[in-house]
Amino acid sequence: MLNSLRRKPALFAAALGSVALVAPVSAHHGSGISYDMEHLWKTKATVVEFKYANPHPWLVFDRTNDKGETEHWTAELVTNPTFLLRAGWTKTRSEQALNPGTVVELTLGTSKVGAFNGCIRDIRNEKGELILDTGRVGGGGDRGGETGAEAPPR
Repeated sequence: MLNSLRRKPALFAAALGSVALVAPVSAHHGSGISYDMEHLWKTKATVVEFKYANPHPWLVFDRTNDKGETEHWTAELVTNPTFLLRAGWTKTRSEQALNPGTVVELTLGTSKVGAFNGCIRDIRNEKGELILDTGRVGGGGDRGGETGAEAPPR
């Protein structure tokens, strides 16, 4: 009897520890769940704001659609600040490259729930030079997918 009473706290602690280890792993969403990363598209954009934040940096930008209307978008980068740092993209370097008013070309996947939200795969400057490839930083790899010139229909 005394032996079984001693085991209960140990079993309870082990069970609680297992749940604590699994919970954070299941909480991360992944890009493919929230965004259509199979149908990537490109757009010219003007940076409004860039935030070097955890768990994903994000970019607010304006783009002009095929009707000449301005769309105000918010998009997270595929990667996180740790992988950006490892690739040499410090907070200062990123903020300088993505100052408000900077014109860039983005390759992104659109949010599966709609609206003007997305996930940025790569960023090119006005000359077309790759300045940030978040799809490969941290082992993201080339996911393929389409890279059309215009946003998918809304």
